[in-house]
Amino acid sequence: MPGYGRNMKHTRYLSLVILLALSVAGFPAVAQDENSAVPETYADLVDLIDRSALVVRAEVKKQAELKPERAPGVPSDQARLYIEAETKTLLSGTSAVGESLRYLLDVPRDSRGKVAKYKKREVLLFARAVPSRPGEIQLITPDAQLLWSDSLDSRIRAILRETVSADAPPHIEGVRDVLSVAGTLSGESETQLFLGTDGDGPVSISIVRRPGQSPVWGVSWSEIVDQSARPPRRDTLEWYRLACFLPAALPPGAILSDDPADRRRAEQDYRFVLDQLGQCTRNRS
Repeated sequence: MPGYGRNMKHTRYLSLVILLALSVAGFPAVAQDENSAVPETYADLVDLIDRSALVVRAEVKKQAELKPERAPGVPSDQARLYIEAETKTLLSGTSAVGESLRYLLDVPRDSRGKVAKYKKREVLLFARAVPSRPGEIQLITPDAQLLWSDSLDSRIRAILRETVSADAPPHIEGVRDVLSVAGTLSGESETQLFLGTDGDGPVSISIVRRPGQSPVWGVSWSEIVDQSARPPRRDTLEWYRLACFLPAALPPGAILSDDPADRRRAEQDYRFVLDQLGQCTRNRS
């Protein structure tokens, strides 16, 4: 019948769009505004990488805006795009990806109600594969697409090398135990913080105070509590695990001593460590 093949092709396209829309319907809508977005911090990038089964460099070949009824939960000042892209490089991933990719992306509208054009632009995608749907991926957040650049590519690759290193630090889940002991001299003390991790790996922080000297502290990522350990450098994976996941205050019951002086010193030393680590800044919500 005339037009039958064209109508079937159109029907299959709409079906794919609906299936993709349903696959991200549970996401909160988050905007990515390339014109006003501030640069991603180190913590932003590790957040994305930590949650991603796939990190892909791709070139956008096609984009189409979904109608509101096919984009549930997306605010009126945003839009959901159906994207077709060509894989350039698989930077990281446990699943194979084909040459062609399809996914959904939430973006903001500008003052005229328009959305950015991504066709022919290279992007970095932070995603997971969609089971039983070859070629389809699901972004880990609705806006987990970043415009590719040499500098961003270098930053991502450096973080990926850190995460796959044999001595990569474990994920920190909190402070397990704290022990603070006064020395024989006035003003002398040592506090040890024993941290909980996702793999029960040993991580400890030591803070040593000596009369007339500034406090010295460091982190040990092994079973040996090493007083020669040093603080982590900012914007490294070791720094991120601590600065971004240590609680704002010691949890009740973590301090092993009942002595008020020991408890005050432990809390003081913990605040000192947090101050030394500095704020974990994130520019992405």
